Amino acid sequence: MTEPEARSLIADIIAGIAPEADLTTVGESDDLREALDLDSMDFMNLVVALHERTGIDIPEGDYPKLRTLGSAIAYFGR
Repeated sequence: MTEPEARSLIADIIAGIAPEADLTTVGESDDLREALDLDSMDFMNLVVALHERTGIDIPEGDYPKLRTLGSAIAYFGR
């Protein structure tokens, strides 16, 4: 998956989880949970949806790699 594809996927999933969230205001190094006011369940829904849509297993130890927009894009945009 390219980085633009990863960005689009993440944006699409977040729009489904938190429709009021504006990903365009989030910087690459901003914490997604803080910037978009996502609670822990929203974050888990993001992780599950990313797994379901990509087929990539995301071990719990990798959750911190999904904390920021930039690191999440890098994780999937290989």
